[in-house]
Amino acid sequence: MVRSGDITLSDVKRLARRYWWLVTISVIVCGSAGMALSILLPKRYNSETMILVKQPTVPVDVVKPIISGDLTRRLASMQEQILSRTRLQPVIDKLDLYPKDRAKLSDDDLVKRLRAAVKITPLEPMQGTDARQLPGFYVDVEFENPKLAQAICAEITSMFLEQNTIERQTQANQTTSFLTQQLNEAKTKLDEQDAKLAQFKRQYLGSLPEEEQANLSLLASLNTELQADTQSLSRAEQDKAFNESLLSQQEANVKISSNGQIVTNKNGADLDALENQLAVLMAHYTSKHPDVVKLENQIEELKKAESKEKTEQANTKDESTARTSVSPQGQQLRAKIKQDEISIADLTKAQAQVQQQIRSLQARVQSSPVVEQQIKELTRSYQTALDFYNDLLKRRENSQLAANLEGQQGSEQFSVFDPPSLPDKPSFPNESMLRGGGFAAGFAIGLGLLYLIAYNDRSMHTEIDVEKCLKLPVLTMVPELEAKQEAARGATRFRKSA
Repeated sequence: MVRSGDITLSDVKRLARRYWWLVTISVIVCGSAGMALSILLPKRYNSETMILVKQPTVPVDVVKPIISGDLTRRLASMQEQILSRTRLQPVIDKLDLYPKDRAKLSDDDLVKRLRAAVKITPLEPMQGTDARQLPGFYVDVEFENPKLAQAICAEITSMFLEQNTIERQTQANQTTSFLTQQLNEAKTKLDEQDAKLAQFKRQYLGSLPEEEQANLSLLASLNTELQADTQSLSRAEQDKAFNESLLSQQEANVKISSNGQIVTNKNGADLDALENQLAVLMAHYTSKHPDVVKLENQIEELKKAESKEKTEQANTKDESTARTSVSPQGQQLRAKIKQDEISIADLTKAQAQVQQQIRSLQARVQSSPVVEQQIKELTRSYQTALDFYNDLLKRRENSQLAANLEGQQGSEQFSVFDPPSLPDKPSFPNESMLRGGGFAAGFAIGLGLLYLIAYNDRSMHTEIDVEKCLKLPVLTMVPELEAKQEAARGATRFRKSA
């Protein structure tokens, strides 16, 4: 008997000799069940392919890729699209899948069964490398027919390759279109800023900051010119006043001579007046001054005229009177006075023009700081618009290069490393595992039954069992006579048969 769950070696031997058939039957039954399951269960075949991510043929530094997101997320998005009803239903119709179940199940149920048969597994990067990008992924298809499993795997693989190419080209084209639209808008704004800046420069031409130094130089030159015009105007007014005084004296002398007085001292008086004026001018100017030279010429002419008058005094009084009334000196003085008036008018006009120019330049110089501030704001706005336009232009050009690269299949692409395999044995059920598991389960069940039998056995087989059960000491042991009794029974049966 077994006490406290302890089984000795003798117990095991006794149970094995008596109940060995129980373990044998359990092993045979469970092993047979495992073999039956491996034969009767529907077989499923697994077709697998590996798709690697091909890196761009052109370095990233040369052409920056447009699509730079996480490939794992894009793969998950593509998986949802490819395993959708609209993409899997054509595969079911094309390969004529589930012909026996089409009458029983709806299209959605068939799509769910096919979706459950497809498994996408990302390929882990190699350990010890710092690569963060997904190197590739596996496509596994489990189906009841090996050729159909291979065909389905090929269709799903083709969908992934096509979907990746379409998505990249679509995104590249959309990015290029978006950047082109933004570039056109930026160009319009840039043209507006350029027109505003040009209009402002035309409006404030001469008051721009870069023209300030030229305005100051021109202002200094105009001040010098104004001073020269003022001096010339003053001299012209002095000449006019002097010539008018001479003309007045001459007309007075002519008036006296017309009343019968002798005019012999007329030129002498003029000559004296000119000499006095010359003395005044010589006190202020040198002998080469234009006014001094002109006065000396007048004195010389008067001297010539005086000698000529003395020569003609012998003529008649009427002739002298007539000649005196229309003397060339008076006509010359009137002409000089007229010339002085013209010079004064011209100099006054020129002086007014110079003063107007000076006032205009002064206004420009005074408004230059305000204009400079306004033009800085316009220039800053224009520069901002220009920088934004140049940045968009650079991005658009890079997007066009990336789109061309996508069209030439030179960017990041999916490539099939291992084509879809044709399975030669089913992936389910695993016959060796089922058969081995059946025999092992049978053996375990047999051992469990033996343990239950030993645990529930209340018979006493050893001296220890007697002492534990009766709690009395054992006096003697009676040996087993089973062998002799069996021999006697055998002899008796032999005699009876004889």
